[in-house]
Amino acid sequence: MNICVAGAGYVGLSLAVMLSIKNKVKLLEICEDRVELINQRKSPITDEYITKYLDTRELNLEATSDPETALSDAEIVLVATPTNYDPEENYFNVDSVLDVIEKAVKYAPNAHIVVKSTLPVGFIEDTRRKFGIAKLHFSPEFLREGKALYDNLYPSRIIIGTDDENFGKVYLELLAESAEKSRDEIPTLIIKPTEAESVKLFANTYLAMRVAFFNELDTYASSKNLSTRDIISGVCMDPRIGDFYNNPSFGYGGYCLPKDTKQLLANYKDVPSTIIRAIVDSNSVRKDYIAADILCRHPTTVGVYRLVMKSGSDNFRSSSIQGIMKRLKAKGITVVVYEPIMKEDSFFNSRVERDLRTFKNECDLIVANRITDDLKDVMDKVYTRDLFSSD
Repeated sequence: MNICVAGAGYVGLSLAVMLSIKNKVKLLEICEDRVELINQRKSPITDEYITKYLDTRELNLEATSDPETALSDAEIVLVATPTNYDPEENYFNVDSVLDVIEKAVKYAPNAHIVVKSTLPVGFIEDTRRKFGIAKLHFSPEFLREGKALYDNLYPSRIIIGTDDENFGKVYLELLAESAEKSRDEIPTLIIKPTEAESVKLFANTYLAMRVAFFNELDTYASSKNLSTRDIISGVCMDPRIGDFYNNPSFGYGGYCLPKDTKQLLANYKDVPSTIIRAIVDSNSVRKDYIAADILCRHPTTVGVYRLVMKSGSDNFRSSSIQGIMKRLKAKGITVVVYEPIMKEDSFFNSRVERDLRTFKNECDLIVANRITDDLKDVMDKVYTRDLFSSD
């Protein structure tokens, strides 16, 4: 099958690599540097499996920045371009998705278009009417940054939002036959596009709610001089709650959870609700508490250990530690950032230090959302709420 994947981020690139094992895939990407790297079989993003597959597998994969080249013979177009949340418009910015759809209608008028980018609820139906096309569908992605190809190869589930059940079955088989997981072990679901859009936002908001819950538990325990670890261990012995996704942090961050919770809240503007607003507000309150707790220690120079949202990622977008950093700087605290993969020499007017030893020596308190072996020798000056990373 001839497939075009638009967008070489972690969603698009992982799909393109996986599908190019058994199909002809053209990857449409506006960044020429990424195009060049991919055609050299080098990964422009941090993902162990993508790096390995590009280096070792025979892939029928070509990257290009030319829409006509990418789309002209496509039978299926997968759209995986970014949809960042616009706080002024209180809505996802879907311009990049619409741009790809317009080009697909022009260069591949008979192709089925499947949007993988996270969307506001109702986008597919509205866009079908706007462009007068029926072959527009939505398939939510459930991938972890840094493990995107692995999660495509061993999917927890595959969902397609479509009114065309026959195409839905074709799409499910396309992804399932390329996966390493056996077909009968992959849960699949064909539903309407608007319901599929809702699944994505509600799933991520539930995860954000779980993060916020255990963070508020930690705030309470810390304020009352109780053992957060013991309380969490006892709470999570209940099998209905489960002993997972329960490690306190500075707040939920990254590319998906902050924007998806805010978009879902925006979709609730005409619907009675309280819990979605509480989740969004809780994340801000948590950062206020963490910053205040750090300030109580009267530091002079605070080191921020890593800006990336999590281990194995190269993504700084909306990482929770940035919120802590901004609050400390607002109180006049000198902040030094240790981020070895960052090319710039400053971040929000704070110096970036790439030498770990210098960083440790300069800072009288080091703020770390997660503990790594790099910090074990200076734990006496580390501030964290991480309880379980070393388990």
